[in-house]
Amino acid sequence: QVHLVESGGGLVQAGASLSLSCAPSGRTFSSYAVTWFRQAPGKEREFVAGISWTGGGAVYADYVKGRFTISRDNARNTVYLQMDNLKPEDAAVYYCAATPRLPAGAVRTTESGVDYWGQGTQVTVSS
Repeated sequence: QVHLVESGGGLVQAGASLSLSCAPSGRTFSSYAVTWFRQAPGKEREFVAGISWTGGGAVYADYVKGRFTISRDNARNTVYLQMDNLKPEDAAVYYCAATPRLPAGAVRTTESGVDYWGQGTQVTVSS
């Protein structure tokens, strides 16, 4: 069992930046592909960005491409989501999710197949 903990959410103005972190509690997840999803009120959860367990592969949703950057530091056992130029439509609860046993370079972009979820961190963007 992997318990994921997200941190770094908060309230910012449009155009500002936030950096989210995701780390497992009690074990390493260097062999897990990690994905960030988000869910805004009244909307379905959607894919944001994913990174392979090697860190060599990353995929972004079109609506965050060029503004968000996903990265990982396996030595620190942490995955990051750097969010720049935030827009009000980015406001949501952000969840990290981990998937084991993917090939090197493979990225999980859908909820299907995700093994572990965090509790989420709230991001609020004021206009």
